[in-house]
Amino acid sequence: MEITRLFDILERDLKEFPIEDALCGKENGVMIKYSTEQYVQIVNNISYGLMQLGIKKGDCVATITPNRPEWNFLDMAIMQIGAIHVAIYPTISESDYDYILHHANIKLIFVSGWELLRKITAIIANIPELNDKVYTFRNLLGYRHLSELIELGRANPSPQYLQEIKDSITPDDVVSFVYTSGTTGNPKGVMLTHENFLTNIRGVLPIIPTSENNRILSYLPLCHVYERMLNYAFQSLGLPIYYCENIAKIQQDMAELRPDIFTTVPRLLEKVYDKILAQGNKMTGIKRKIFFWADQVALNYEFNPSKSYKRKLKLARKLVLNKWHEALGGNFKVIVSGGAAIQPRIARVFWAMGIPILEGYGTTESAPVIAVSDFFKGGLEFGAAGHVLPGTRVRIADDGEILTKGKHVMKGYYNAPDLTAEAIDEDGWLHTGDLGKLTPGGRVKITGRKKEMFKTAFGKYVVPTLIENKFSEDPLIDNILVVGENQKFAAALIVPNFSDLRDWCHQHEIDYTTNEEMINHPEVQALFKKIVDKYNRFFGDTEKIKSFSLVGYEWSIQTGELTPTLKLKRNKLIEKYSEQIEQLFNK
Repeated sequence: MEITRLFDILERDLKEFPIEDALCGKENGVMIKYSTEQYVQIVNNISYGLMQLGIKKGDCVATITPNRPEWNFLDMAIMQIGAIHVAIYPTISESDYDYILHHANIKLIFVSGWELLRKITAIIANIPELNDKVYTFRNLLGYRHLSELIELGRANPSPQYLQEIKDSITPDDVVSFVYTSGTTGNPKGVMLTHENFLTNIRGVLPIIPTSENNRILSYLPLCHVYERMLNYAFQSLGLPIYYCENIAKIQQDMAELRPDIFTTVPRLLEKVYDKILAQGNKMTGIKRKIFFWADQVALNYEFNPSKSYKRKLKLARKLVLNKWHEALGGNFKVIVSGGAAIQPRIARVFWAMGIPILEGYGTTESAPVIAVSDFFKGGLEFGAAGHVLPGTRVRIADDGEILTKGKHVMKGYYNAPDLTAEAIDEDGWLHTGDLGKLTPGGRVKITGRKKEMFKTAFGKYVVPTLIENKFSEDPLIDNILVVGENQKFAAALIVPNFSDLRDWCHQHEIDYTTNEEMINHPEVQALFKKIVDKYNRFFGDTEKIKSFSLVGYEWSIQTGELTPTLKLKRNKLIEKYSEQIEQLFNK
């Protein structure tokens, strides 16, 4: 059966790939599984219920929830009646919620529980048409529950009318507005069609090694287009998807579920590796020497190794690296990394463990993948995202910006023709805003963000992400923001890895009571001065960090410094730390 609309996946799965654990999620620590048949039945009943509520083709329905099977139920039910799913991040600010709910003219909202309801209650009070249009996934006093909508649909089935609506939906119809988290200004509603997603799915399916017994572990937000597209791809193969209860338990879920395939952003892999190194730092004697010898072997991994290296790797795996893999479930066939460039050293370590890492590159506006590494000839290169997907065109503009063209490119930004015209030129090329180049092997290599470049007072351009990525290789650096617009030199705010820094302070008998006392201790300052000097050697004089300041708490999505995909909200950080940054240039 040919899939031309995303909801066609369900009918095909029911006929060809019915399984007992199509979608699985934990509730209070207990894994709840839904079969393909249950999935389809629930989706149809929700569609019937939505039609009973008067939701029509083109209407916008919002969801605000962490990952759970109910997200998929609603997603498919909304799209197969021709409505538009606005999947909103559960971690954005109240001002962004207010903007999106008004901008998209939302007709109905589904919210997971009290915590998120509290964030939007005041906003909904100012949108009278939404006052009685909020459903929850938990039975909360005063609110309707998703089960009520399912029961409404079950009591009022209209399969013939539903089929008529489905038949009227074309591949070019908009299926979702994906509001970009953004680092500046109001979020933009990216209009994505069935064909946008399906173009990407067709491109990535031949790349990911799968078999019918493979198990998928999913933790990235489904409202992010990267995880969403791959979820559709895995469903189209009839593969079971297991959702993490929360990110804090992800390594526990890996060990319990023993997944075959996992999608992630580089930041999580960096944290996993940091935890591994922290274990090694607690060792002593011969065990410590063997541990860090194996780590060094892993860091030198190459795709075409010498015979002597192969012998070292075999021994390193037997003594150390296999244990690292086993702690992560021991069953990975592949991990797909996207959302940002992965540090080559992190990729090397995972490959040495026996866990292949594929690196992808894309944007929300391209649904999202533009290029991804693969297992075909010439498809792997550390530090590059891989070959351009079939059916996708890429060229590098004169200023180094990556441009792309094809059926994966969005219809535009909702209700923003001026912004659409800025992003997509008259010839149909999407201007990604990313800087990059094509390697001799035809792979896409990202070098930075066009808008994030700054010029020093001497007229020299600096790409901060290149410096930040290098400095972040150090286990004692959790995050770093490089600044220097119109200044004589580059400077940085550095967030320490507080867990490792506390261990270091304990080993050096440094007393403190707060993070502020710890980071201002002369020995800690001297330690970070050595780290800065070490990594400055990799850069020219214009790019060297001449002044730095340590930050006393960890940046996060919740505290507003990071986007939902763990990227720096650069402009917000510069505004938030304006006084501290000013002091950096007055030292």
